[in-house]
Amino acid sequence: MYRVLLVDDEIDVREGLVQEIDWEANGFTIVGTAENGKEAMEMADRLALDVVITDISMPFTNGLQLAEWLRAHHPLIKIVILTGYDEFDYARQAIRLSVDEYLLKPFSSESFREVLLKIRDRIETEVAEREDIRQLQEHYRTSLPVLRETFLATLLTRKLPRSKIEERMNHYGLQLLGSRYAAAVIALHPLDDKATEQSGHSLRQSGDLDLMLHAMLNIARELVDLNGIGTAFIHQDSIAVLAIDAHAGDKEGWLVNVQETLGNILKSIVHFLKLPVTIGVGSVVTDIADVKYSYGDALLALDYRLVLGSERVIYIHDVEGRGYEKLRFDELKEQALIRSLKLGTAEELEEAVEAVFSELLESKYAYSDMQVYLLEVVTAVLRTAKDADVDLDGLFGAGFQMHAEIFKFSGLPEAKRWFHDLCQRLMKHIASKRQHTYKDIVEKAIQYTKEHYVDPDMSIQVLCAYLHISTGYFSGLFKKEVKMTFVQYLMHTRMEAAKEMLRTTELKAFEVSERVGISDANYFSFCFKKQVGISPKEYRSRILASAAEGEQQT
Repeated sequence: MYRVLLVDDEIDVREGLVQEIDWEANGFTIVGTAENGKEAMEMADRLALDVVITDISMPFTNGLQLAEWLRAHHPLIKIVILTGYDEFDYARQAIRLSVDEYLLKPFSSESFREVLLKIRDRIETEVAEREDIRQLQEHYRTSLPVLRETFLATLLTRKLPRSKIEERMNHYGLQLLGSRYAAAVIALHPLDDKATEQSGHSLRQSGDLDLMLHAMLNIARELVDLNGIGTAFIHQDSIAVLAIDAHAGDKEGWLVNVQETLGNILKSIVHFLKLPVTIGVGSVVTDIADVKYSYGDALLALDYRLVLGSERVIYIHDVEGRGYEKLRFDELKEQALIRSLKLGTAEELEEAVEAVFSELLESKYAYSDMQVYLLEVVTAVLRTAKDADVDLDGLFGAGFQMHAEIFKFSGLPEAKRWFHDLCQRLMKHIASKRQHTYKDIVEKAIQYTKEHYVDPDMSIQVLCAYLHISTGYFSGLFKKEVKMTFVQYLMHTRMEAAKEMLRTTELKAFEVSERVGISDANYFSFCFKKQVGISPKEYRSRILASAAEGEQQT
């Protein structure tokens, strides 16, 4: 069912439309009615609407002004204009605003039904176009090469969960699983200005970086595919090669194949393209999720060209003596720990701590590696505490040094228990502090509203600019704490102030209207009656009558 808002200042028109049309039979449901454009705007921000059916001639904000606002703030909503004014100017404005349908009063229920069916067909056509499987498949097919390279680039810069890697491999038709991996970077040196200034038609003299990269990629792909060592692609103004040992066989034989292939790529680029390049090769890893570490090592290897010279293949294990397996506090463990400290449950925190210590308990790493690992873990916790503005001295005692404390224990199990307890205390403190912050924001908002509701320009945008937070975040937070939207609260505040003035002063309604921040006296009366149930005049009369009756009784 498509959700409809009816907007008309005549109650008989609204009720007539509701009663005369079998909305559900035509695929629609009425989710609200408004008496003017201003009220409709407030409702559009709260309701997930598909269609707004509005009259043009209305007080406060007319139908064309509403349509213009809807196009700016809710562009997907379909707009139907109902009006008895058939002047060309109105029709021209409606066309300019891209109004979907325009129906003149008086109209029959049948003609109105035809308009609804047109709107329904238009919505369904748009939905079908967005969901058309064949179109989506064709778009996906043409985008696949870009999606593949984006995914491969992600492997070089982020550690992804193994399940997500395998899922994307299946989607993109990639075969990346193997027993070993190594990343290499083919880096083009900055070209000599004189070489590019000389006349000629060589690739080097063209100075076109994209053209040079594609020429390099063609050579790299040809040799990588020929020798079956993996895949090559452009990444950050270089060529990245992901070498994969797809067969759990001879490790030395695979390394020799990779070395020979990279050497031939280097020779071919230098010989055929006359381009100065160096290839950096990272450490070998056994998990595809760890390729980012190999890529980082490949970039470090490239730095050694300043010492060893360019136009050569430089292996990180030759220049830094790195082993094949390193103990790393990887980003997945770090993210899980930080997330559990900030927003997690006790169970999630326990799982995160278990993941941090599980590798250490296997005792296969040097003590110095374990020290560095634990220092990285502690640093992540301290950074989280700092981001949350936690006073560690106040929480754990003056002079508390987490970096030193974790190495005082006799064994890892004892250190793990201590670390888990410490993280639990920190997690509870952050949660308590966050709840206090929520309340503080809402209290500031309420105080600011009470001080500024008399300003006709007071709005959620003005308030959020003062609070330095986004309107989306604030809206949800405010409604959760106060049990009403900010717009409703602002109107409630204004009406309460108006009631107080009507009870205690002799100000006229239009003067009260101005003093509560509503510049249009008619709109003030409309809102007052909507909130209180009676007009300002009736409210004052009842207050005076009640007071007079009280005096007579005394």
